[in-house]
Amino acid sequence: MSEQPGAFAEDPFDGRTPTGHERMTGLPWDASYRDGPAPWDIGGPQPAVVRIASDGGFAGAVLDAGCGTGANAMHLAASGLSVLGVDVAETALEMAREQAERRGITVEFTIADAFALQRLGRTFDTVLDSGLFHTFDTDERAPYVDSLAAVTEPGATLYVLCFSDEGPETGPHPVRRDELETAFALVRGWKVVTIERDRIHTRFHDNGAPAWLAAITRVSR
Repeated sequence: MSEQPGAFAEDPFDGRTPTGHERMTGLPWDASYRDGPAPWDIGGPQPAVVRIASDGGFAGAVLDAGCGTGANAMHLAASGLSVLGVDVAETALEMAREQAERRGITVEFTIADAFALQRLGRTFDTVLDSGLFHTFDTDERAPYVDSLAAVTEPGATLYVLCFSDEGPETGPHPVRRDELETAFALVRGWKVVTIERDRIHTRFHDNGAPAWLAAITRVSR
């Protein structure tokens, strides 16, 4: 029987609070991976991530928050970085582990709630958020940012690639530039270094959808 919006199993969220996107669609994130590729699963890393990596932007221990099937995490791990990819979708993580094993790439994948990253018991030098931030409602952003703070020390770098509200054919959940600046404000222990126009590639955008690429530094506890 196919799942219908609102037709959950007893607890499809494993005890966590569903995100705004999940409440809107009536389905847990895991459902996106059960019947073919998810819209954001392009079969390889995001070009923006490849570019940052080639410029030496990732260093030390790396966290890929909302890693999905792991294309970005595997690209970074293949260059010799220590990478942990986390997601709430166990189906996606199983696919990521299988592909990493098939390709002979050493990378770790584990289930984790983006609002409770402190449960990982680890800190990271670089964090990647490729397509996760824009799925959160306004009132979910502060808890998410605080969760990121719990796994980073001052000096850590965060990259956020999210849908932008500027330009034609914007993706779902577009984010304004000032919303990024507000979420990662100095008063929350972050400094936005740069926000640049970029593209997020999806299965439904030939040349990607308008995006923001933000480089953000953790400045205080």
